[in-house]
Amino acid sequence: MKPVRWNRKAATIPVGKGGSRTVPTLCALCALCGFLTSVPVAAQVTRLAVLQAEDRRAPTANDLAVIRSGAHSGDPQTMRLGIRALGRLQRPALVAEITPFLKHALPEIRAEAATAIGQAAQGSKGEPPASAAVVDAAAAALAARLKVEAEADVRAAICETIGRLPYSTASQVEGAERTLLELAAHGDTIGDRLGVAKGFEALVRINRKLRPPGGEVVALLRRMASPGAAEAVTGARVRRLALEALATTGGIGEETLLTVAGDQDPQVRRLAMRAAVTPTRPPSSAEDELLARGLGDASPIVRLEALRSEGIRHTDTAGVCPFAVVAATDADTHVALYALDLLSRCASSPDAVALLGHEVDDLSHAGSPRSWHRAAHALVALATAAPERGTAALAQFKGSRIWQLRMYAARAAAALADRETLAALASDDDDNVREAAVEGLRKVAGHATDSIYITQLTRAGNQLLRVSALALEGTASADAAAPALKAAWQRLVGDGKDNSHDARDAVAKTLASLGADPREARGQTRVRQVSDTGQTPRNDLNAEDLRRLASPRARITIRGVGAFELALFTAQAPATVLRFAHLAESGYYNGLTFHRVVPNFVIQGGSPGANEYIGDAAFMRDEVGAWPHVRGAVGISTRGHDTGDAQIFIDLVDNPRLDHDYTVFAQVLNGIDIVDRILEGDVIDRIDIIP
Repeated sequence: MKPVRWNRKAATIPVGKGGSRTVPTLCALCALCGFLTSVPVAAQVTRLAVLQAEDRRAPTANDLAVIRSGAHSGDPQTMRLGIRALGRLQRPALVAEITPFLKHALPEIRAEAATAIGQAAQGSKGEPPASAAVVDAAAAALAARLKVEAEADVRAAICETIGRLPYSTASQVEGAERTLLELAAHGDTIGDRLGVAKGFEALVRINRKLRPPGGEVVALLRRMASPGAAEAVTGARVRRLALEALATTGGIGEETLLTVAGDQDPQVRRLAMRAAVTPTRPPSSAEDELLARGLGDASPIVRLEALRSEGIRHTDTAGVCPFAVVAATDADTHVALYALDLLSRCASSPDAVALLGHEVDDLSHAGSPRSWHRAAHALVALATAAPERGTAALAQFKGSRIWQLRMYAARAAAALADRETLAALASDDDDNVREAAVEGLRKVAGHATDSIYITQLTRAGNQLLRVSALALEGTASADAAAPALKAAWQRLVGDGKDNSHDARDAVAKTLASLGADPREARGQTRVRQVSDTGQTPRNDLNAEDLRRLASPRARITIRGVGAFELALFTAQAPATVLRFAHLAESGYYNGLTFHRVVPNFVIQGGSPGANEYIGDAAFMRDEVGAWPHVRGAVGISTRGHDTGDAQIFIDLVDNPRLDHDYTVFAQVLNGIDIVDRILEGDVIDRIDIIP
């Protein structure tokens, strides 16, 4: 694996085998890395106070005054912290206060202001998005600045914000189109092209129903998507963003599609495969040619996307079977597993059924921690494609010592409507297996198995409590269910853990459906928060840790796979980096897993319960910033605003739809090939923080 190559303005990061990507240097984005070192004491105090006020979400007038003083301090780095904090509060009323900074003498202040305007306008809990009048004023100020702005990086930041403002009328969207088209006609730098591409990707994705893009926009995006339209390396991101927008509109056009399918960038070719198929359009010979190329592509992300498109366009279910049978032997495990899933549609294909039968009959490798996946996916597919054979194979899975195989057995039992097996698995030692069994019973038995759902309410797993409570909604056994639900509610509230909120919401909803009030059992709404390590969570920002972790890296070692290294963005996401570093140094992540793997999207891990609903007890606030969700970006998983619980995810491809919604606190520097190899259930041996 090639190392990262640095210079003052850019870093060339290795991607895949022999590839690379040039991005703004981490040192440029982390210009605040020394924001508590080598500066006067007064500035240190102000910067820390701004960070702490932002971390509290500025609930008081004094906190807001602290942030405002930082934004107007005159010290450039302190000003950036203050302006960014004003934006992250996501209060539309602050847009007018941020706007004057668009005229500041320093380009970094102007760019920060443009990003902050876009974030403040979004609103948040209790704060609706900006009104039409506020959006109009912000759009006008951004457009006016764009006409006179001399710095390409600032123009790019303005374009991105113009694309993501919360427009409410078609005329507002049309105005944004005109502004971006005007820059596209005159901008002559890669920064301008990137800014326009980012602006249009967001504008089209968010507003396609309010106003579909006009013909001039579609024509521009087609030109931007074509190979050779921009620099080979940096320009690849422009082409990807243009293709994302075109795929959203369905307006890519056959000529452009065939052209971009030969792009040197694997992500562009992947997007070409995705854009190749529209469910409402009948298959064509051009699609046949394009997808055939994709299925034989050297890159697994392209092969997988081509296979997915084959599955979409073959509405006759069996039409995809010949492709899936071949792909099930793919050298890349993720492609093979997706193909096995598709074979569930192939009941009429003897070859498909035989292949699935072979996979579930041969369990010689299924006992290995990294070799159970093929058999598990094949079992679920076989349960649908050949129920009799699926039923015959089920017994050897439901008694497996690997809990993931038992969980997949529950999914197969649900497909088979096997109530007996589901009821047995609802008593499993592992709450993830129980959750899958309850989900299955909810579908095939409904309220006939309410007694099983009630039994689950004494368990600890938030995911199990949630699904069991929802399964009891509308039950006729209210006399038995209500006391158990109230007891569960009382226990969850008493535990004082933020991350039980999904389970609490489900319990409250079901109690309401039964005519009961959960508050009768609550007693108190909040107790002292306790982390899953048994200590009060260290989510406070302090000068000592900010100095120690001013420019850190992290090395994540995956058992039986290898290690990869991250650059941590303390300047962009200080509270997130500090929480992550504290937990890593305490050994919190050691032995946890990556429980969610979505090929061509993300991998997610770091849950003590190996599921979406159990993480570190206290929530952490969002710290969305300028770093995009490109391949290798590392973010914090959330289930709503400010609900991060220290579960991390890694972008496997560029995911622009996640930008400005999910915190990015790190970027993979080396070892992206290790990330690509991670499978569901792979274990994090350790995370080392390197200050």
